[in-house]
Amino acid sequence: MTETTGVPGPWGTRPLLRSALPPTGDPDLRGPLHYVWWLIASQPWRVLRGSFYGTLWMLGLVFPPYLLARAIDDGLRAEDSHALVLWAGIAAVAAVATATVSILRHRTMSLVRTDAAHRTMRVLTRHSTVLGASLSRRVSSGELSTVQASDVLRIANILTLTGPGVGSVVAYAGVSVLLFTISPLLAVIVVLGVPVLAAVVGPLMGRLHGHQTVYREHQGRTTALAADIVSGLRVLCGIGGREHFARRYEDRSRELLHQGYRVSETTSWFHAVSACLPVVFLGAVTWVAARLAVDGQITVGETVAVYAYVAILILPVFFLIEGASAVIEGLVSVRRTLRLLTLDPPPTGSGRDLPGPEEGAELVEPVSGVRVPPGLTTALVSADTGAADVVDRLGRYTASDTRWGGIPLRDVEIGEVRRRVLVSDNESYLFAGALREVLDPHGDHTDAEIGTALHVAGADDVVTSMPDGLDSAVEPQGRNLSGGQRQRVRLARALLFDPEVLLLVEPTSAVDAHTESTIAERLHEARSGRTTVVAGTSPLLLDRADLVVLLVDGRVTAVGTHGELLDRPDYRTLVFRGASDDENGRGGADDEGTPR
Repeated sequence: MTETTGVPGPWGTRPLLRSALPPTGDPDLRGPLHYVWWLIASQPWRVLRGSFYGTLWMLGLVFPPYLLARAIDDGLRAEDSHALVLWAGIAAVAAVATATVSILRHRTMSLVRTDAAHRTMRVLTRHSTVLGASLSRRVSSGELSTVQASDVLRIANILTLTGPGVGSVVAYAGVSVLLFTISPLLAVIVVLGVPVLAAVVGPLMGRLHGHQTVYREHQGRTTALAADIVSGLRVLCGIGGREHFARRYEDRSRELLHQGYRVSETTSWFHAVSACLPVVFLGAVTWVAARLAVDGQITVGETVAVYAYVAILILPVFFLIEGASAVIEGLVSVRRTLRLLTLDPPPTGSGRDLPGPEEGAELVEPVSGVRVPPGLTTALVSADTGAADVVDRLGRYTASDTRWGGIPLRDVEIGEVRRRVLVSDNESYLFAGALREVLDPHGDHTDAEIGTALHVAGADDVVTSMPDGLDSAVEPQGRNLSGGQRQRVRLARALLFDPEVLLLVEPTSAVDAHTESTIAERLHEARSGRTTVVAGTSPLLLDRADLVVLLVDGRVTAVGTHGELLDRPDYRTLVFRGASDDENGRGGADDEGTPR
């Protein structure tokens, strides 16, 4: 169920679908145990139901031995068929009731684990949006994928202890009491035997925790490297770095394999001991019970009941051991998750959340001295990353003293900044889905408007070359598109958003000169009267700009038109070198950026 509201946007009021899901809440990030307790406290009644059903289920497993003992002593040994039928019938009813409670327990605990996993995923997603563009600079995509794919589920499995885990403790106490009514000696053996089992398994659990922690760290780094290699394979092949990265991945894989062997060795000992000791324990208690029956201290029915009690006791002991193993793995995952959740967003805002200036305000970046007049196309030219750094400050992706219409940009509410000022570069993410959805995520525009944006970006052929036009599937990051197609799709998406201020970084670096000239002309015409900033050294783009700003060492050294700045040797050298580099870099590339 969703609630529809309207929010203002550059194309008027657009519908916003807001989910009716309950609020996630603020997680407790003080440590792994605090975070797990927050997951439990976020769904208290469901956890209590899980504990109740888990306890009923475990107690339901304890009663059949008692009923069996009564059937043997009161029915078989006493040769009383009515008593035998009575106790057998009660046992059958108890079995059906236990099965029903088991279904309720499993369903409730599945809901508990699913809620915990979903809540963790929502918290991660929410914090990722807070970190914004800084996330990719601080966390590799491989590490983020590992957390989302496996760590979230391991964290959720910790909550299994709140159901069967609680029931196991209650069942252990109940069996001890029942055994005490039969034989205090047997009760003492059981009460003391289980802690002895825990003491034997405990060191293995600690060792397993340490090895798993190291293994998960190596796994995260190896996965991150694999993701980086896959995403940059084309570039690596172009610069001859494929073999170097392949050797690095091989070395890390070998180390990961070594750590995996260590984990496997400890895990095998852990499972062997945890599976063997309860059986040995059962045999010892059964032997003692048999000796007591021979001596006449307990009846045959009680002997059978003791065996059944201890055999059933293996189940809660198994649950406790498995639960402890899940906790070990889960806490490692919680620590990895907390490292992401405790990342602070870059200090780009002051928290004052003031309204922005009226439309048509000037942007001023004092560190570089760049002034962006409203309604014009301004080009930023630099021999290094200075122009891109200025764009990051103008778009409030890094902290700065930029002023917007006289108002410090850091004081403006971030939502308004993102709605009115858009930064588009070649790292902007392309989500999977139909091409129409990639270009227009909110579904606010008609096919005609989408077609206009594609035409301005010189991307008409992207639609015609795909089998289903705008309904064609686009893979994550546009992997089924060429480099030039991805770049033009990003540009079309930015143009379709039609922000008040559009900041573009190298928007045509992957297309040929003819396509670039067409895009430059159409872009200037489409953004006429709107504020546009283009960072790059392409003379085709610079020639269409209303104003060109030359940056040296991050500072403005000259301002004018492209024709005026060509009289400067440093500008002329930079632009001609950029044009030469473009030609050499594109080499035999067509307008889609793919080799001929």
